[in-house]
Amino acid sequence: MKKQILTLVATVLVITMNSYGQPNMKPDSLTINAMDKLNFLAGDWTGEGWIQMGRDKHHFFQTETVDQKVNNTVIVIDGQGIDSETKQIIHQAFAVISFDKAQNEYLMRAYRADGNFIDAEARVDENGSFIWGFTHPQAGQIRYTILLKDGKWMETGEMSRDDNNWFQFFEMTLAKQ
Repeated sequence: MKKQILTLVATVLVITMNSYGQPNMKPDSLTINAMDKLNFLAGDWTGEGWIQMGRDKHHFFQTETVDQKVNNTVIVIDGQGIDSETKQIIHQAFAVISFDKAQNEYLMRAYRADGNFIDAEARVDENGSFIWGFTHPQAGQIRYTILLKDGKWMETGEMSRDDNNWFQFFEMTLAKQ
């Protein structure tokens, strides 16, 4: 009897899914326009950068692989940084970006190698820069700005404890491969 009920439930689900199963797979124009603003990120990127941690400035080599998925409505970013001196991996991150048309905003979740994640605020400004950030309990506001300049991915990271005075702690420049 239990097996027959499970079979019946599975059959109903399959029929329901087939009748509603993505009849129109074209995203709406609002989503398309929002995600098109991030097309410049797509591809394989490599380069160098630095990060200021306390008094120490660390230089690194960086790779970023950016793919557009699900009919270009989702962007995934896979990044890895290697210390220039020690050749050890010092940064691993994975991010997922999409657009919430109901809220008219980007959604971004960034995962770190330690298993933690951040739900970041994200936007594209009038210059076409992609700006994302979050609040850190000890550091205050953190924001990153990515701009395509002369075909290069230019990214800066800044922090502020008062939302007025910003201190740059990160910079990297990547070239598309």
